[in-house]
Amino acid sequence: MTGGNESCIAGPIPMSYLTCLTYILQEWTGVEHIGDYLSYAFYLVWVLFPLAVVFILPGVIVALFYISILVLYIYKRKNELKEAYSHDVWFGAREMLATLWDGHGRIWHGYELHGVKNIPEGPGLVVFYHGATPIDYIYFVARLHVTRKRRCCVVADHFVFRLPGFKILLDAHGVIPGPREACVSTLKEGHLLAIAPGGVREALFSDEMYTILWSDRKGFAQVAIDAKVPIIPMFTQNVREGFRTLGGIKILRSLYERIRLPVVPLYGGFPVKLRTFIGEPIPYEPNMTAEELAAKTKAAVQALIEKHQKIPGNIFRALMERFQSHKKDD
Repeated sequence: MTGGNESCIAGPIPMSYLTCLTYILQEWTGVEHIGDYLSYAFYLVWVLFPLAVVFILPGVIVALFYISILVLYIYKRKNELKEAYSHDVWFGAREMLATLWDGHGRIWHGYELHGVKNIPEGPGLVVFYHGATPIDYIYFVARLHVTRKRRCCVVADHFVFRLPGFKILLDAHGVIPGPREACVSTLKEGHLLAIAPGGVREALFSDEMYTILWSDRKGFAQVAIDAKVPIIPMFTQNVREGFRTLGGIKILRSLYERIRLPVVPLYGGFPVKLRTFIGEPIPYEPNMTAEELAAKTKAAVQALIEKHQKIPGNIFRALMERFQSHKKDD
């Protein structure tokens, strides 16, 4: 074996490191032509690497969630004595996390927020189209906190509350599972509240055509009526190009309808341009029914999609939009 190693550097023309490694492995394993096997392995890695990346990148978002959770635990540990004297013990933590997520949005997606002037000073119900992930909503909340010091609570699906370690994160940011009474109470306390009527179904099974999947849901409209607050429509451009799902596979749709858990794989994490647009608020009208208000809200979100999103969505075009300027309206 020693003679084999010495031969790698001996002679007038020393072997390359790769050739030397191949020679050593062949000596160790006794497998002839191991270089051919290594070449084939390197070829497979080269071919499959892009595919692996699009499934690995969503894990970066998960990692950021758990970094946020760690920050909250550290913050809570350092502020235990202040908790009894503070009306909002999590304010400082939200400040840190808003800075973290806003920085991520600026760097990775060139995130922009337009139409902030349409958000009222008082309470309001923000209704938005749900992308494959709620990453655009997270950026929206972070930017709103950084620039306006406004807090926006949100209604999330029940499975979110069963995710390990997420309780402290949900508590700190006012994430609630409902029901309607809790939503109305949050609004009457003067907070902004956000909800995506399409929920998990829209997240998993809508596609690059940006089809709104609200079915006949009107509970959110009844919440706005009961709380006597305006509805603020919201949509994020290219949200479907950042992350996509394999929701077109019928067996996955059937499985979801049976167990109601997000079993559809995600891929993406592409650094596409994201712009969130906030439409004009739909004011409270005492004589409007929940059905009428729900239809009006859906039409408002659809109008934002038609105005700001090129359909069908295209990942390459969304990437190129990072290099295009856009006139801000506020």
